[in-house]
Amino acid sequence: MSEGKRIGYIRVSTAEQGTERQLDGVDLDKVFTDKASGKDTHRPQLQAALDYVREGDLLLVHSMDRLARNTEDLLRTVRELTSRGVSVEFVKNHMTFSADSENPQQHLMMTMLAAFAQFERALIRERQREGIAIAKAAGVYKGRKAALSTEQAQALRQRAAAGEKKAPLAKEFGISRETLYQYLRQSPGDKQAM
Repeated sequence: MSEGKRIGYIRVSTAEQGTERQLDGVDLDKVFTDKASGKDTHRPQLQAALDYVREGDLLLVHSMDRLARNTEDLLRTVRELTSRGVSVEFVKNHMTFSADSENPQQHLMMTMLAAFAQFERALIRERQREGIAIAKAAGVYKGRKAALSTEQAQALRQRAAAGEKKAPLAKEFGISRETLYQYLRQSPGDKQAM
């Protein structure tokens, strides 16, 4: 029986972020990369990686937060992979999980680390909401600065309506494709920041 493949999964939150620091120098047979927020359930490359791996393969991920949205999602994903005979290694955390090496301490550590990360994200969101509420009450909150001027947004809409491809337009205007689609959904009179 041949040795399994080493499959890498990389996720960055935005198109502008680089993938270089994740799995840098790690020998891999194939790599799947998503550019999506961790809270995003639509991660096509993760699904492709999960469909691709076979029994005996090793899925390598930089850290736990790159693989899953929350503690429950992480535990379920690792459990499903190991039950299929696929090992999962979190390089930064120095932890490997496989069906043939049940390690209760490692599972406890994974659960605790994931729970702390989820808790920290919740605290950050709470502090952000509190700060915005305080700034609004003081009359100093203006929202995020718009990515495009009114003229740029109008030009973007006209060019997209004329049939220009979206990805090159987003690149030219220096915005993400999601922001481009938000501008296209927005009516020209709207003042909401993107």
